This record gives sequence, structure tokens and C-alpha cells, in this order.
Amino acid sequence: MKNAKQELLHILKDTRLVKCATIHKLNIYKDDKNNESKVLKLNYTEDDYNEFLNKLDFEYNEDYGTQILYGIVWLEDNTWLLREEYDGSEWWKHITIPEIPVECYI
Repeated sequence: MKNAKQELLHILKDTRLVKCATIHKLNIYKDDKNNESKVLKLNYTEDDYNEFLNKLDFEYNEDYGTQILYGIVWLEDNTWLLREEYDGSEWWKHITIPEIPVECYI
């Protein structure tokens, strides 16, 4: 089991600032109160950020089975985190813009 909030904070540990985010949790159990979308809007306040993180403060099974979390976290350095999955195992993938190759320059 993993805590969604701690997992996100762990990958953000190297000072990449969050620009905005949308994270969705799969509705597995009808009585689960954490199924709503978690959205952090542009130009958020510190209170907005803390509320967003508190909505992610739940345990889920990240191992093989069904993907639970979906979403994108946009970062201030123009990179982003994308939720990836293979055979039910899931993780955050940090995506960067590739270098422009030399042959593309004049």
C-alpha cells in the first residue's frame, strides 16, 4: 500500500514547483469518499495547495491489479509528471522536452 500524497511529495522533492494539476482516483468502492477529482488550479494559494495535498492523503494499492490514480501534474520548469501504468502497476513518470538535435539548427 502507498499513500498518494507522500508518493507525490517524494517525486517533487527536488524543488520542482507545481504549476497546476489534475488527479483522478478510480471509483472502486461506492462508499469511498476520496473518489472526487483533485484539481490544483493555476495561480493557486498556499491554502489551495495544502487542501489539494490533503485530498491526496489516502492509501491505495499501487501494485498489479487495476490502476487507481490517473492524471497530470504540470511543473514550473515546463516539464510534467504523467501517471503511467503497466499491467496494473502504476507510477509517476517525469517527462521533459527533448533536446533539439544539431541538424535542426540553421
